[in-house]
Amino acid sequence: MKMITLNNNIQMPMLGFGTFLMGGTECEESVLTALRCGYRMIDTAEAYGNEEAVGNAIVKSGIPREELFIVTKVNFRSYENARKTLESSLKKLKTGYLDMVLLHWPFGNYYAAWREMEKLYREGKSGLSEFLTLNRTD
Repeated sequence: MKMITLNNNIQMPMLGFGTFLMGGTECEESVLTALRCGYRMIDTAEAYGNEEAVGNAIVKSGIPREELFIVTKVNFRSYENARKTLESSLKKLKTGYLDMVLLHWPFGNYYAAWREMEKLYREGKSGLSEFLTLNRTD
């Protein structure tokens, strides 16, 4: 799999499997199949409502977590509660860290969410650890 190096030296696969409009068993089976076919980046979001199914597939795959690149997004309706939202995402995804977190639909008070994500990145605690990767494109 071709990789790209992010600005914080994290390696990210160039090809990922998106889960938009998937839910439940369909999502879980699709992610599991994608992982078995060689995908290592999985993209989900709080707004998709499928993080738990994605987490189930990741666990069932048996692939070591450090070989995967998990991306999720904080929905604009949750910007004021970014920390709580990400802690919930970690539980649903059944992981101790996230590789990339994006702001979904960046309007409204995205500054509040961004500042909280920066704090979480620097803190290296609250279950997010130093592996939380913040990637901004400005």
